Amino acid sequence: MLVVRSVFAFLFLFAVSSGVCAEEPFEFPKPTAEHEWLKKFVGEWESTSEAPGALGQPAVTCQGKSTSRMLGELWVISRIENEMQGVTVHAIQTIGYDPEKKKYIGTWVDSMMNHLWKYEGSVDDQGTTLTLEAEGPNFLTPGKTTKFRDAYEFKSNDHIVATASMLGEDGQWIQFMKGDMRRKK
Repeated sequence: MLVVRSVFAFLFLFAVSSGVCAEEPFEFPKPTAEHEWLKKFVGEWESTSEAPGALGQPAVTCQGKSTSRMLGELWVISRIENEMQGVTVHAIQTIGYDPEKKKYIGTWVDSMMNHLWKYEGSVDDQGTTLTLEAEGPNFLTPGKTTKFRDAYEFKSNDHIVATASMLGEDGQWIQFMKGDMRRKK
């Protein structure tokens, strides 16, 4: 599959550079201020998260780490590893910005679920919190989907408070995870 993509990329670039595809040369997108904002995530992070326990059970804590880097100037890619109740969860998150939609966009995949999460969201007016929403499997009602919301609030350049919530059937957001991310490097 990698070979097919590499050949396709080569043929695409050849066609663009030779003028086969268009009369005007194709111009690749330039980074915007929103893409620049994503660089805040770049680095190595350690995290501690907590989820409320179900039906009177104690809260579940999670320790993790992530490494975030830019892919070119348009995407931040994060590799995440969390340890929760003796289980290691691996995840990959992408976040970019779509100037046509005027929205941050992204994806999330992890080693626990077979669902590809597709994000869309925005940064608040203060420029400190990125909020992303996605549709996904409803943890409370199997067989149904609901909206999810992840928020990343930069308390400083080296400290993020991350929260995850889902939309309940009553229309209220239910926070099911809150964590602190601290920059290691």
